[in-house]
Amino acid sequence: MSCFCSVQEEFYCEVLLLDETKLTLTSQQQGIKKSTKGSVVLDYVFSHVNLAEIDYFGLRYCDRSHQTYWLDPTKTLAEHKDLITTGPPYTLYFGVKFYTEDPCKLKEEITRYQFFLQVKQDVLQGRLPCAFNISTQMAALAIQSELGDYDPYRHVSGYVSEYRFVPDQKEDLEEAIEQIHKTLMGQTPSEAENNYLSIAKGLEMYGVDLHPVFGEKQSEYFLGLTPVGVVVYKNKTQVGKYFWPRITKVFFKETQFELRVLGKDCNETSFFFEAPSKTACKNLWKCCVEHHTFFRMPENDSSTLTRKLSKLGSLGSRHRYSGKTAMQMGKDQCVGLPRLDLEVVRTRSKTYPKRSSQPTGEHTWVILNCFKLRIKGIVHSVQYLFLLRQLKIMAIFSLSVSCCISLLFSFSPLFNFNPFLLPLRSRSRGNTSSGSESENSNREHRKKRNRSRQENEMVDSGPQWEAVLRRQKEKTPNDPNHRRSRHRSRSRMLIWALLQKELVDPSGLTEEQLKEIPYKKVETQGDPIRIRHSHSPRSFRQYRRSHCSDGERSVLSETHPVRAGVAEPIHTTDFTVS
Repeated sequence: MSCFCSVQEEFYCEVLLLDETKLTLTSQQQGIKKSTKGSVVLDYVFSHVNLAEIDYFGLRYCDRSHQTYWLDPTKTLAEHKDLITTGPPYTLYFGVKFYTEDPCKLKEEITRYQFFLQVKQDVLQGRLPCAFNISTQMAALAIQSELGDYDPYRHVSGYVSEYRFVPDQKEDLEEAIEQIHKTLMGQTPSEAENNYLSIAKGLEMYGVDLHPVFGEKQSEYFLGLTPVGVVVYKNKTQVGKYFWPRITKVFFKETQFELRVLGKDCNETSFFFEAPSKTACKNLWKCCVEHHTFFRMPENDSSTLTRKLSKLGSLGSRHRYSGKTAMQMGKDQCVGLPRLDLEVVRTRSKTYPKRSSQPTGEHTWVILNCFKLRIKGIVHSVQYLFLLRQLKIMAIFSLSVSCCISLLFSFSPLFNFNPFLLPLRSRSRGNTSSGSESENSNREHRKKRNRSRQENEMVDSGPQWEAVLRRQKEKTPNDPNHRRSRHRSRSRMLIWALLQKELVDPSGLTEEQLKEIPYKKVETQGDPIRIRHSHSPRSFRQYRRSHCSDGERSVLSETHPVRAGVAEPIHTTDFTVS
């Protein structure tokens, strides 16, 4: 039987704090049971948050019909029937129960920080509505407390969209918050939170605890419990306000709630409202008694008037507020507050994915034009790089050709060769085959070569070269060799341009000027070597055979058999240049 009772006494609870973190309270860790009083649970939470000004705060819970209640410190957890029916596990919400008129005058920074989190939550959930300009200022201060000074390298465009400050947050609000955040340089988190609270305390709905009721002809009203009194709203418009000193009676019976107020003419007037249910009506009465006791009761008369108001309740209800009043907390000159070694640990707010902007209209046209210009710039850059690459290749090729030409002129005395005597046309390549076809093709090739030799002319000066180029330009494209000769003429023009740049025409120069022409003396050892320029592999082989003995000829025929379509390798000779 004892084991069964111990199981029934087990308690598992999650406390949701204002910084959106969770505190778990269990029977195994903290020893909390259903028979534990609410004040013990409150002490665990206050110790975890490191609060000293504890009378402003409390723990809320919701029943199955989503009606909100405050945890009574004087009762056990089992006596909160509406809480026990919701679990296990049980969920409690830590928050501000009594909103002080001026939160900036709170003694400790940790208390102000918890008020700041509560008011920010009220704005986000719509309980504290504010205008556009006010919400942007408050959100910018919250960003300053969260992220610090604006840094263009860390805070790129759209960084505000990762946070939520108001319900149904729009992009224009986020842009306005970014602009105001840039002007808050130098404010510490504590200063930004104080400025946030100084703006919030001036709002109409600051610290208002709303309770839905019905008036005449079942019209909907809201009774708001505030630090200064009871406010009546109809269609989100304030239609009445009754200060705590003028409220003489608070009464409820079944679902009827009575509020008796002393007028300026010292006459009492009763106002009756209908609550949605009995439990809602009793909860309204309890909250009204606690607010009246906390905000407007003198230190000596607080318990007396609380008992007086309690006796006014029906059905034998006896409810007393057991904590300190606002006046007592203001007059309390505690030496230990504020604590000097107190360190406030701020928790990072919940973040969301950054907003992806989808511009329309004029913004879309501007962005598309910028995209086109960027693409055009990329194309131009690629074309420029490609041109630079081509110029680099041409410069390397020109330098190589220039070096070849210089070497050619350096070795020209050895070969009895004049570079100006270049043929205008070279032989045309043809495919060779074996047998009679090879002989016929070779014969035709020789005829074409002889014909091209007759057509070719030798030039030894610049004017002759220009005349030949002029005649080639006058030829018609119907010539079958026109395309080939055009490519060859380009290479010759390039060589001629290089010759014009590097060489000096000796005609018309005096002997002294001829001596000044730079040259390079090349000497070789042994007899001069005669080099024959052959135009085909067959003529090269015939030349070799005609200049060697019979034994060497047989060796050449064995090592170099005649193969169709294969050219003989070009042999090189090493020279010693001094």
